[in-house]
Amino acid sequence: MSKITDVFTGGRKALITFVTGGDPDLETTGRLILAMRAAGADIIEIGIPFSDPIAEGPVIQSADERALSAGTTIDGLFGMVKRVRQKTGVPLLFMTYINPVYKYGISAFTEKCAEAGIDGIIIPDMPYEEEDEFLSQRTGAGMGVELISLVTPTSAARAEMIAEKAEGYLYCVSSLGVTGARTALGTEIGDIIQTVKARRDIPCAIGFGVSTPGQAAQMAAISDGVIVGSAIVRIVAQYGKGSEAPVKDYVASLRAAIDAS
Repeated sequence: MSKITDVFTGGRKALITFVTGGDPDLETTGRLILAMRAAGADIIEIGIPFSDPIAEGPVIQSADERALSAGTTIDGLFGMVKRVRQKTGVPLLFMTYINPVYKYGISAFTEKCAEAGIDGIIIPDMPYEEEDEFLSQRTGAGMGVELISLVTPTSAARAEMIAEKAEGYLYCVSSLGVTGARTALGTEIGDIIQTVKARRDIPCAIGFGVSTPGQAAQMAAISDGVIVGSAIVRIVAQYGKGSEAPVKDYVASLRAAIDAS
């Protein structure tokens, strides 16, 4: 059993949080990871800043721009993760796009991920049909870096097929569009999760749009975990290098709401 899968066997719903790597700088990102873990995050996604983040809304797009302007690189992120790994064993994931990974080289990238302490990767713009090519090019220690697959409302017809080969957990997108907080969330994704579960008992976590403790509790009720990103990135945008405490408080409020549900 992998570190990622093990999170979902403890009897409580998983809280998965996201932060843009290098916003406002790598040192702050490292401190935020530790703060979120201390506040109850079970898995932490680290966004690799990219110049064309097509799945992201304006909040994360702006964070990517800030991180890139600060000089953040993939190798710099690998170094930061190595340092964080000396202080916590929480599962860490990179969220990135096809282009940076292909440019780095799939084999080299996944091996560097394993060396640094990254447990899995999410690539929103990689079609299901290209996953086999990606998986076949993992080598050495990189073979243990799990690829997290996404299911969206528009891919409901293929949900069972996607789930059949999924690793770690299934990232279930709550609604159409890009990332970002929403005032209301649909529950259609719950039907997709039920379909998936009938075929394979793989953990399913819901993301995109979850921002309030109430929404987190609502989504936890129909899934195995909840993913929160843009709301955290917005706090970082507001407080910058001083965002550790407010992010920790916010994540703790999510944890409490999920547990209470």
